[in-house]
Amino acid sequence: MLDDRSRQVLFAVIQCYIDSPGPVGSRVVTKRFSFGLSPATIRNIMSDLEEMGFLRQPHTSAGRVPTDLGYRYYVDAIKEDRQTVNRDLILELGRQLEMMRRDINSFLDEAARMLSSLSHYIGITMSPNTSTATLSRVELIRYRGNRLAVILFTDEGLIQNKIISVDPDISASNLRRVAEYINEEFAGLTLDEIRQRVIDEMTRERVLCDRLISEAMKICSGIFYAAPGNLYISGISEMLSLPDFCDIRRIKELLKTMEDRHLIVKLLDKLSISSGTQVFIGSENPLDEMKGFSLVASTYKEGNRPIGAIGIIGPTRMNYLQAISIVDMTANYITEILSYR
Repeated sequence: MLDDRSRQVLFAVIQCYIDSPGPVGSRVVTKRFSFGLSPATIRNIMSDLEEMGFLRQPHTSAGRVPTDLGYRYYVDAIKEDRQTVNRDLILELGRQLEMMRRDINSFLDEAARMLSSLSHYIGITMSPNTSTATLSRVELIRYRGNRLAVILFTDEGLIQNKIISVDPDISASNLRRVAEYINEEFAGLTLDEIRQRVIDEMTRERVLCDRLISEAMKICSGIFYAAPGNLYISGISEMLSLPDFCDIRRIKELLKTMEDRHLIVKLLDKLSISSGTQVFIGSENPLDEMKGFSLVASTYKEGNRPIGAIGIIGPTRMNYLQAISIVDMTANYITEILSYR
């Protein structure tokens, strides 16, 4: 734990560095903040903070910059006593998203743009993972030969189209009966629950004796498989304009990370089982490719069940207070919208 003076100086350095990326000296802190401390005293406190790992000195004659540990201490503090973002921005977000609420994919695409616009970092949103989506109904349409077009509707408003292989001899009337069976047996269950039911059913000998139900199980195994949700990313060009990306190495690092969408989906998918807003600062990120950045993310829910995730990706020199408020508010808004779909 830090004493009050050390805490004040650490937060002052972080705020100065967020506002203007460059080593922060004791005189800058003295001029900007009225602590009643001399530059020499502040310099000594900054030296102590460096020894404790909260600050680092890029060059011998330079000031200090925050470390990941320093940011973590700061973030934990502001999460307990954070402010909301400008109310006009909240109203604007609400107006923009309200127009998109009927189409979940357009809605989340616009949400990513709004996250970026509000934060000036990269906004990301992921549509509900089909593992946690709840089946409303399926429709089966003969495509050609042994190919079957499947239209899957979920309670969350997702519509998925799939092409699967089936027995070419199955008749149109039997396909209707299969669709009726699936809808009667599985409507209202999550796709994870359906997958488990299908596995259980296919191991029962009585099912294998019923050709139609056996065919239904085979069709189900092709329909209900785990697949991550769609990912929407906005604001890469805006992020590249930040002074944190003034050298080509950092630009390549960012572009490589953003191009590999599988990595981001994997990370957000891990978060989708959690609740509340989470902050991963630099080296804290569970994926090596993200360790040069910070992620502020949260889940949105259907009822009490997390079904998707949103977030902001930025440099470790991030305005965490604003980012946390934006993500928290947006996640709550999407949860509210989905509850009235």
